[in-house]
Amino acid sequence: MGRATYAGNDPSVNGRLMNYSSTMRTRILMILPVLLAGFFLPETKRPPQGPHTGGGPYVLYKNGQVYIHYIQEEGDSKTVVTDSAALADRAGITMFVATGRPGEFFTVKLKNKLQNERSVYRKAARQLALSDIEGNLLAFLKLLKANKVIDEQFNWTFGDGHLVLTGDFFDRGEQVTELLWFIYSLEEKAKDAGGYVHFVLGNHEVMNLNGDFRYVHPKYMEHAALLQADYLSLFNENTELGRWLRTKNVMEKVGDVLYVHGGVSEAVNLFDMPLPDINALTRPWYGDTSYVYPNVFVEVLYSEAGPFWYRGYYTGTIRATAGQIDSTLQQFGVRYIATGHTIAADTISTWFNKRLFNTDVPHSKGFSEALLIEKNTFYRVNAQGEKFRIAG
Repeated sequence: MGRATYAGNDPSVNGRLMNYSSTMRTRILMILPVLLAGFFLPETKRPPQGPHTGGGPYVLYKNGQVYIHYIQEEGDSKTVVTDSAALADRAGITMFVATGRPGEFFTVKLKNKLQNERSVYRKAARQLALSDIEGNLLAFLKLLKANKVIDEQFNWTFGDGHLVLTGDFFDRGEQVTELLWFIYSLEEKAKDAGGYVHFVLGNHEVMNLNGDFRYVHPKYMEHAALLQADYLSLFNENTELGRWLRTKNVMEKVGDVLYVHGGVSEAVNLFDMPLPDINALTRPWYGDTSYVYPNVFVEVLYSEAGPFWYRGYYTGTIRATAGQIDSTLQQFGVRYIATGHTIAADTISTWFNKRLFNTDVPHSKGFSEALLIEKNTFYRVNAQGEKFRIAG
C-alpha cells in the first residue's frame, strides 16, 4: 500500500480513515521458535526449555500468505526461523513469544479484526497510567504484576479497570517487539474481563513508522538485515504490528482525564478542534516519510508543538501557563491531564496545582512507577507494590 493521503479538508473526519479488518476464522496453527526449524508441538504442551528466540516474531503479509519470522540465537549465531500460512488462516494463528527469562513465554493470537480506537471513553473507577518503557518488557511486567494488573501467568487481573499507556514503548531497549506483542495480546484479555488497554502513541512510535531511526537499538537493524528487509518495512502496512499501530490515537480522554504523550500546546488549543478530529487528522500521516503535510493543522500536529513532541509543560524557553492548562481542560471537557515524554523527576509528579500529572520516570534505572487513579484519588505506585497518595 502506498503512502497514506489526507482525505479532504473536512474537520469532522474521524478515526474511520484507516480501518483494517478481517473476518476469516479457521483452524489453530501453533507456531513456536525452537532449536530446530519446522519442529511443532501439540497445542497442549509448553514450549521446551532451551535457547529462546533472539527477537520477534515479525508477522508480514505478502501474496495471500502470512509469514511469521523469529530470530533464533544459538551462541553467537543468529538465524531466521520462518513459518507461513494462507491468509485465510491468519485468525487462527497462535505464537509463543519469549519474555527474556529462560524458558518463559506468553502466547499471542492474531486478532480477527483491527479497527481504529475511539477517542473518548467513559470514566473508569480504576485507571493505571504509565509511559516511556522504551523496550524494557521485564520492567513493564514487574510493574503490572506488583500492582495486580496481571498475574504470574500473564492473565488480566485488573477487572473493569483501564490500563493507559502514553507512548514511547519503542527504541533504546532490546525487547521492543516482545513488548508490543504483549500489549497486543493483553488488549483482548482486558476486554474479556470488562476492562480496557489504551495505547496512546508517543514520538518514538511515530518516528519508527515514519523513518526516523535515531534511537533504534542496533539489534533491530541486524534483524532487518537477517530478514533481507529494510527496518521501515517491519512496521509498514503489510505487517500485523504496523497495521495495529495505525489504529492508535495520539490523544484519548477517559472520563475526566486527558491522556497525551507530550502535551497540548497553545497552538493546538487555538485549533479549537474536537478530540476525534485531531486523531483523525494525525493518523493518515503516521507512516509518511516525506514530512510534507497538506495543511497547517497537520503541520502543527507533527511539529514540536504537536501532542507527541511538545515539552512546554516542563521545560524550554516558552513554558506553559496556568491559563494554557485551563484552556485545554475546558476545550476537552476534562479536569486533569496526564503525560509522559519528559522526565521531570524520578517519581510520578504533579504540576499546575495537581491538574497535570507526569508519568515519565527512568524505568531503565530501576525507578519504575505508574499513576493509579481510584475513585477520584491519585496515587503513585511502584514495582514493589507500594502506594503513595499524591492528589484527590
